[in-house]
Amino acid sequence: DTMKKSRNVGASSPVNGKQDWDTRRKRKIADITQALSVSPVDVAALRRMAISEGGLLTDEIRCQVWPKLLNVPLDVLNQEPDTVDRENNKDYNQVLLDVQRSLRRFPPGMPDEQREGLQEELIDIILRVLQRNPQLHYYQGYHDIVVTFLLVVGERLATALVEKLSTHHLRDFMDPTMDNTKHILNYLMPIIERVNPEVHDFMQQAEVGTVFALSWLITWFGHVLSDFRHVVRLYDFFLACHPLMPIYFAAVIVLYREEEVLECECDMAMVHHLLSQIPQDLPYETLISRAGDLFVQFPPSELAREAASHESMASSTFKDFELASAQQRPDSVLRRRRRQKQAALESSGVSSVVAVAQPSAARRFVRLAVMGLTVALGAAALAVVNTALEWAPKLDLFP
Repeated sequence: DTMKKSRNVGASSPVNGKQDWDTRRKRKIADITQALSVSPVDVAALRRMAISEGGLLTDEIRCQVWPKLLNVPLDVLNQEPDTVDRENNKDYNQVLLDVQRSLRRFPPGMPDEQREGLQEELIDIILRVLQRNPQLHYYQGYHDIVVTFLLVVGERLATALVEKLSTHHLRDFMDPTMDNTKHILNYLMPIIERVNPEVHDFMQQAEVGTVFALSWLITWFGHVLSDFRHVVRLYDFFLACHPLMPIYFAAVIVLYREEEVLECECDMAMVHHLLSQIPQDLPYETLISRAGDLFVQFPPSELAREAASHESMASSTFKDFELASAQQRPDSVLRRRRRQKQAALESSGVSSVVAVAQPSAARRFVRLAVMGLTVALGAAALAVVNTALEWAPKLDLFP
């Protein structure tokens, strides 16, 4: 109910308008300055500031507060960064490809020369962190997180913050396999079920799985939101919270779109397509406080058992994507799934009429799948499909 009410409220529309917000903003800046000036720094207060309305407000403040939230000492600014050996780095070619494709992550109107300089720094930060931490494996989407830090805090500080983040919050995404990433995605449905069983059941029936939220999770929404201010506002929130908070935020977005979801045709391709396109005008402040509330109401410890039992559901969805990305024809994958489903239904005595998927829906899925493969993967990426099957499944992941 609160979700419906909040729909009409802007990102931050205080009762008495702008004046009221200006007052609160000034007060907040004073509070942040105060928390930074005491010794030891009041990190708990900084966390509250980062989470509450407006987050950390400016990039200048973020340069001071983000390191405190990640417990990174500022003396890294005086250290000479490691030199990067691009030639002998196994990830260099893939990182280069991803960084070249990241144009839209830089502010529109930025001069080419400046952007190209930043892209070189971006490559160096990523390779430097990987060089120093051989246990970490690069994944596509990682650069979306790194570029956010680079644009806010500059190369030296970004390197230190990203390294800390990669060995903590992002650690699960940097395994050689996707098992832990899948496991985190498995928290999504239990959260949705707690809040709105109807949406949960609809999504289960559509067999949409959780793949639509993969790029949200592994880029902390950096890849899917076009306004940089929204991205850094979310980073304030995530840096101050438990590492699983992004999956709660993903659930809140799905719940906020309840009406659209339930009006959608109950079909895997349709629901997946709807959910993968994030509306750009979300009421971020409302959703952030909602995600915080849900985290307190349904902490990960309470959902862990269900997340473990959702394993089969998520991995079955991933199977389709893996098969499709192994350059099999997606329609044969679908036919096989339909046959399996039909067999299962017949063995349970259900009339086989129910089991026949609408051919139009199947065709549409095939079209989406083939389009997605060609568009999202591109020739260069298709070449690495075989070496990186774990990361190939991205029909609609990186639109």
